Amino acid sequence: MASLPTDAQERKNLPIATGVLDYFPDALAEVARVSKIGNDQHNPGEPLHWDRTKSTDESDAAIRHFLEREKKDSDGTYHAAKAIWRMCAFLQKKLEKEREKMPLVKSANKKAVGTNIKREEAAGKPKKQALAIALDVNST
Repeated sequence: MASLPTDAQERKNLPIATGVLDYFPDALAEVARVSKIGNDQHNPGEPLHWDRTKSTDESDAAIRHFLEREKKDSDGTYHAAKAIWRMCAFLQKKLEKEREKMPLVKSANKKAVGTNIKREEAAGKPKKQALAIALDVNST
């Protein structure tokens, strides 16, 4: 899950719908189509999910698809959409990795603990573990 700001003004400065979705509805619909087709290919019969253990060469795959960006692939989807999906995967992993390196807020106030919990959950920690880490404000 995304690690979105908790501060009201910071949230207003993150216009996901009006600053991204509204600008590129057709392109993002094609990327969503690529995601579904990829899931059906790599995880037949399973609900839509990103199996991060499969096809992990995001940078190389993105460039390969980008080089053919004017064409459609054999499955009928645009190579450009596949390049975008791969770059989103690359960026998502990079942001998650950076977030893991972020230190916990070293304050026992309610807002800091809430921030820490959200950060740990966004990094994939189970809720109880995220809570334990977030409350341990005196550790590293």
